[in-house]
Amino acid sequence: MKRIVTFIFAIYPLIGFSQYFPVTVAEGSNFQSTSTYNDVMNFIKMLEKASRYIRVETIATSTEGRDIPLLIVANPMPKSPREVGNRIVVYIQANIHAGEVEGKEASLMFVRDLLKNPANPLLKNIVLLVCPILNADGNERMSTKNRPQQNGPVNGVGVRHNGQMLDLNRDAMKLESSEMLGVVTNVLNRWDPAIVMDCHTTNGSYHQEPVTFTWMMNPNGSRELINYMRDKMMPWVSSQLSVKYKTLNCFYGEFIDQKDYEKGWISYASEPRYFTNYVGLRNRLSILNENYVYAPFDERVYGCYNLIAAVCDYAMENGKEIKDLLAKTDREAMQMPKTKPNPEFAITYEGRPTPQWVTILTYEAEAFTDEQGRERFRKTDRKRTVTVPYIADYYPTSTIPLPFAYIVKNDKVVTNLLKNHGIQFQPLSDTITLNVEQFTIDSLKPTPRINQGHYNSIIFGKYDRVNKLFGTDYVIVKTSQSLGLLAAYLLEPQSDDGLVFWNFWDRYLVPQWGNYYNPVPVYRIVNENDLPKN
Repeated sequence: MKRIVTFIFAIYPLIGFSQYFPVTVAEGSNFQSTSTYNDVMNFIKMLEKASRYIRVETIATSTEGRDIPLLIVANPMPKSPREVGNRIVVYIQANIHAGEVEGKEASLMFVRDLLKNPANPLLKNIVLLVCPILNADGNERMSTKNRPQQNGPVNGVGVRHNGQMLDLNRDAMKLESSEMLGVVTNVLNRWDPAIVMDCHTTNGSYHQEPVTFTWMMNPNGSRELINYMRDKMMPWVSSQLSVKYKTLNCFYGEFIDQKDYEKGWISYASEPRYFTNYVGLRNRLSILNENYVYAPFDERVYGCYNLIAAVCDYAMENGKEIKDLLAKTDREAMQMPKTKPNPEFAITYEGRPTPQWVTILTYEAEAFTDEQGRERFRKTDRKRTVTVPYIADYYPTSTIPLPFAYIVKNDKVVTNLLKNHGIQFQPLSDTITLNVEQFTIDSLKPTPRINQGHYNSIIFGKYDRVNKLFGTDYVIVKTSQSLGLLAAYLLEPQSDDGLVFWNFWDRYLVPQWGNYYNPVPVYRIVNENDLPKN
């Protein structure tokens, strides 16, 4: 099917460089099509010509050679992150899955409309960062056969994976893709946004709300920040969407049981491989936006647009409060364990109901059996409103004390990964004998199914106290740093998203001969007193 339009131009009065602002492919095609990579880049070039209040940096270059753009929108325009000043930085990310395209269109529209009025207070109070097309390679595999269950655009969308056949929203910890590596190094480390929103499209339960969203939820992140999102920011944004922007919305999830809605509404993806939870581990506020797959494409785009607006409204009204809260969280992380005696790291955890139940405008569903003999559900026209528990509070079920520091084998792949995450470490300058905890492996098994190119390692064992001689081929990683919990998540052998799980240590764990295991080359210094005094 041919594309209906490439670009249509609209003329708006402007105090600035030019009077010409483009419309998106979605708008120009009456929401029958979505933008190609070239469409996006041409749109951005037109915005640059139209206004002095936008600048473009490159996040990364994709596997297939496409530059991933980062739009910086502000008045005055900071030449670098050092010039942000008292403003709050907000990062909007779209098209991480290139079949889920409303964030791409909505973010471009939002930036354009913002630039029409240089006096808009948002420009003066927020430094807005936007990546409209993170998965550029996946975007170019556009077809009407992709996501056929999705309600538009009828002329096709891209695919979920990037040019490496990787899901970018499973790559936040291992950073195997150039795109996610670029986001971490060139957005999070460089600009340090206080608020991050990642835009998606749902799969799952039927409901009437075109916009859903939720917040970071991994229990190894700051409980104070999670509760702030749960109890204050997200309810405010939901109300703003409903009242100011007249947009139906609910918190993201799906029914635990399609046959019994009363069992609850659950948001289940809590590991930090998911970008939203990863940002939470970095002590920043993060939002997962999931637009409803069965709503018409134009409703999804405008709903996402309004959600961006509502999040920015909150950031403008509460910028100082947010920055103070994040600074406090960072200080506490850098001063642990003084600020939090006996800190624990969650090895396993479970979802529990939030204090407030949620109301979902849903439909009754009917069960049927598909061609493979599996039970499926189809939506009926019978509307139903339910108020049910929201399973989105994750709490530890087993923990281990957070150590003062880790002693880690100076494997260049591992230390480069730590460096790319922004985690601080120091090489040992001399040989030293230390009393440490060593993880002794009882069993090590691969998962039965390949996950993102990996047979993930499932490890069982225990810590033993040993005296061990360390040389200059080791580094020390202290947990008393702003990214200390992220470091622990990567380094703890039993972590569900760490270096053992993602096979970084595989070649160290099994000897060439024999049926035993070597210790994991990550050792724990339990207390500061276990280090010799200089």
